[in-house]
Amino acid sequence: MHAAHRRVCFEELVSTRTAQPRAQTIPKSASPQGRRPVTAADRGREAFARKAWSEAYTELTQGDRAQSLDPNDLALLAMACHLVGRDAEGFDVLSRAYTTFLERDDPEHAARCAFWLGFQLFTSGERAKGNGWLARARRVIDERELDSAIRGYLFIPIGIECLQKGDPPGALSAFTEALELGIRLGDRELQTLARQGQGRALIRLGRIAEGIALLDEIMIAATAGEVSPSSVAPLYCSVLEACHEVFDLRRAQEWTEALTAWYASQPDLVPFRGHCLVRRAELLQVHGAWSDALDAAASACEVLSNPPQPAGGEAFYQAAEIRRLRGDLDGAAAAYRTASEMNRSPHPGLALLRLAQGQHETAATAIRRALGEARERRHRSRLLGGYIEIMLAMNDLDAARAGCQELTEIAAQVDAPFLHAMSAQWTGALRLAVNDAEGAIESMRQACVIWRELGAPYESARVRVLLARAQRALGDADGAEMDLDVARRIFAELGASPDVAGVDALRDSPVAPNDQRLTDREIEVLRLVATGKTNRAIAHALRISEKTVARHVSNIFTKLDLSSRAAATAYAYRHALAI
Repeated sequence: MHAAHRRVCFEELVSTRTAQPRAQTIPKSASPQGRRPVTAADRGREAFARKAWSEAYTELTQGDRAQSLDPNDLALLAMACHLVGRDAEGFDVLSRAYTTFLERDDPEHAARCAFWLGFQLFTSGERAKGNGWLARARRVIDERELDSAIRGYLFIPIGIECLQKGDPPGALSAFTEALELGIRLGDRELQTLARQGQGRALIRLGRIAEGIALLDEIMIAATAGEVSPSSVAPLYCSVLEACHEVFDLRRAQEWTEALTAWYASQPDLVPFRGHCLVRRAELLQVHGAWSDALDAAASACEVLSNPPQPAGGEAFYQAAEIRRLRGDLDGAAAAYRTASEMNRSPHPGLALLRLAQGQHETAATAIRRALGEARERRHRSRLLGGYIEIMLAMNDLDAARAGCQELTEIAAQVDAPFLHAMSAQWTGALRLAVNDAEGAIESMRQACVIWRELGAPYESARVRVLLARAQRALGDADGAEMDLDVARRIFAELGASPDVAGVDALRDSPVAPNDQRLTDREIEVLRLVATGKTNRAIAHALRISEKTVARHVSNIFTKLDLSSRAAATAYAYRHALAI
């Protein structure tokens, strides 16, 4: 949930007189004979009833300038402000509505204004101001001893805070209290927000199927128009966040398509902001829309930096990932640095960046530390792919094997296609590293099928490169060439210039990786030479004597007709031995 609740429902603040017929449009200048002249406020209310949010904002603002609006119309204007993306202005208007409701001795609606003000500020990172307004809402209902749904709403931020602190049982308890009050007092918006929180808490408790089912039920209500427009975006963002937690790309894409159609019917809405943009950027990246993904990440960086919000680090990390994959290593490094400054770990992305820069030891040290510090399964699973890739590059096969085993176990527990694809991909890479080309092909074909089903072109192309290397090792030059053709085309379409260069380098290699000249142990030594390790370091890594390493290096030079370690490194890269 978190910052996804920035746009919220104010409809309960509005008196019944705002629900005007939708069939008629009030003329802008004329008025029915014998009645008062039609005002901007009248036109604003009518536009609001038609869901013409920009028009409602313009007319109500004009009406407020001509003559201060009453608190019900101020509440409408505040909601219109938020729906068209004028949050700061909406805060000011809602604050005025709160004051005016109090002056008119309407504590119920005053308390609602105070709650929504506090809740938006709380979830947008301004905790001190937010808590102040929430306390004000609580004081208003306590002093008047109101049996108000606001008592239930006040449990919502408590539940969010419990989730953020790693206390899902406490969160579930708070959201359940909110739901019970919402049911008793007949407040549908409260019931919806509470059930959403319950779904998120259940997922954190490991009751994934229950939690997801609850969120699906809520999204059906949202797309069917059973909740207010201001609640739809927060609900969708929460579902995206939940799908991110359980690696459910298919569900995220399904709800994205449904919401895209819903928003198309209301073009005035500003649907996606902040943390929601981060998750959309991730989804766009996976599906190969990298330019759109970078735009979404850049927008998220802007929104979440002013004022700084907890999700800001995620936004900069996502922007860094796309830049890294496109070969903008300096831009990526700067974005990873900002993510770290905003308390988001820069790994595995930064470690993979160092690997791309040839800083193998730095990459290995960083990813080992990051994985060692990660405790939760969902955090470790996001690191393991990068960890395995770097360990294979370092020829630390034992560490890579342990990483593959853990990833396979997590995939079995969560049962998410995304994790199954990752597990099959890196298991295949490990088998290739130990010269089990046939086993590698089996794993990588499995990975390729799942990535295609998930609509993940970049990962599919990476698997095809691995598949081509395995086919070359088995002497299937035609099969390898076809897979390289497909991979290169995909990389070029995405703008993944480092991967395009990698495919071209592999194509220039005239022989299969081993060429039947090196023993398995000599290949291991050559891989470590290519990482820049000394004979002593290689001996330590392989648990053999330095003298034995020197003999292997001499044999490699002789068999391959090489004269230096630099030449050996170049050979390893040309022949795809430097993983």
